[in-house]
Amino acid sequence: MPDTPSTEQVPQFPPQEPEKSSPGVRLRPAFGVWLRDLILSLAISAFIIVFIYQPVKVEGTSMMPSLEDQERIFVNKFVYRLEPISRGDIVVFRYPRDPSKSYIKRVIGAAGDRIRIDGGQVYVNGEALDEDYVPPAYADSRSYPETVVPPQCYFVLGDHRSMSNDSRDFGPVNQSYIYGKAVFGYWPMDKLGRVR
Repeated sequence: MPDTPSTEQVPQFPPQEPEKSSPGVRLRPAFGVWLRDLILSLAISAFIIVFIYQPVKVEGTSMMPSLEDQERIFVNKFVYRLEPISRGDIVVFRYPRDPSKSYIKRVIGAAGDRIRIDGGQVYVNGEALDEDYVPPAYADSRSYPETVVPPQCYFVLGDHRSMSNDSRDFGPVNQSYIYGKAVFGYWPMDKLGRVR
């Protein structure tokens, strides 16, 4: 028998319009991406602040003119894992007489150095230290007997010598108390830049 076409008709459907998605459905993926990026940014920021850089507000005038009262700086908390503390570094440390307080001073001598101050002039290992960061208006005429900095310790002084509570008062600072190096000032804007 010859093949005859089927009389069965294929149902005809009207053309479908594309579904309109509600604005909420389209925003969900975008919001998820935004939220993920926000959480990732916060985590990276927290890591940097906790382990590498910490913003600090200078309180007091003992480091003038290098650092002024209420100036904002960043302290690098990781740098001394990679390099040694050096003479001239401005360090942040826990105050030896009350570790709940933090101080900021300049390193003058390291372990084994002989430090003496005669009429305001600082001598390290018998040689006068050239301190261009201490203008005459900030110097004082105080003397300090020769002392040898003990192992694992640093002798620190404020740049505003007549207004500073430093190693002349509380002795050398143990390295374990030093937790960062002042590296960058960010406020006020005219002090923006590397801390020297």
